[in-house]
Amino acid sequence: MTDTPPDRLSINADSPYFDQPLLERGIGIRFKGAERKDVEEYCISESWIRVALGKKVDRKGRALTVKLNGEVEAWFERPAAGGDAAPDATDDQPAA
Repeated sequence: MTDTPPDRLSINADSPYFDQPLLERGIGIRFKGAERKDVEEYCISESWIRVALGKKVDRKGRALTVKLNGEVEAWFERPAAGGDAAPDATDDQPAA
């Protein structure tokens, strides 16, 4: 696995952009400079995210979503399994 999230990812299991192993690593999203925790789906190349529209649901019980346009950044919150974590900046300093 790479340390770059995919261009498009969804938390809906019925979506072709759903990927459980990537979601288990945790995805951080920054939209228009603010970190968001309520993102249902995102696309970096097309610059949009989908978020739930309150507590409203469709007739199948899935949350209704709204598409918001703007600058999107994504990153993994945890390293890949078997991968080494990035070294801390404090590791370079000698012990006192």
